[in-house]
Amino acid sequence: RCHHPIVKMLDLPFLPFCVLLGGLGFVCVAFVSAWCQHWRGGFALDGSAQTFNWHPVLMVTGMVVLYGAAALVYRLPATWSGPKLPWKVLHGALALAAFALAVLGLAAVFRFHNEHKTPNMYSLHSWLGLATVLLFSCQWLAGFCTFLLPWAPAWLRALYKPVHVFFGSTILLLSVASCVSGINEKLFFSLKNGTTEYNRLPAEAVFANTLGLLILLFGVLVLGALARPSWKRPDTDSPESCQVPAPLR
Repeated sequence: RCHHPIVKMLDLPFLPFCVLLGGLGFVCVAFVSAWCQHWRGGFALDGSAQTFNWHPVLMVTGMVVLYGAAALVYRLPATWSGPKLPWKVLHGALALAAFALAVLGLAAVFRFHNEHKTPNMYSLHSWLGLATVLLFSCQWLAGFCTFLLPWAPAWLRALYKPVHVFFGSTILLLSVASCVSGINEKLFFSLKNGTTEYNRLPAEAVFANTLGLLILLFGVLVLGALARPSWKRPDTDSPESCQVPAPLR
């Protein structure tokens, strides 16, 4: 292990890192909520533009923050010993909650588009976002059937684990990309026609661009935590560890 002073300085214990990451996740949700409330007119359920505002809030909360929390469940030292079932249930429940919020977020944007006769699924952001949610639904169902249900044999869990790991990382990356592209697309559509144009960098543009950077930082930190060897389960190579349904390892 490297003992360079810079490495030691950056060697933050996992639990303080979790507090830091949790704070960053809270800031991401607070920023997207404040953006929609202050600059985009707040929230409603009537199919208006305020209905659309639920879309970014729910997607950031679900597909980035809650998904990141689900991914890090098996980095908690408390999960390294004792019964695994409670942690499996927690991991699956957090992922399911993230999926539920994502579905509600999609419902909000589809209702807004349908109410205003706006075509659905024509932009790269919409393609990327829907593909991410569909991939996530397949990932959760496959993980549930393989790791939580008792019927799956050990060899199947061992075979599927690397696939689950790969797509877990991919889904997080796609979620971040979807959110960042969605923020950019919304700014291009909104900051024109009588408002201060995007290229003049009004306060809303600065705020929303900062939100995009915070979301990106959150995703990078989650992936960094998952890749750090000292924060992985010490028994990662044992057959029993193949039963752990961590989506990102």
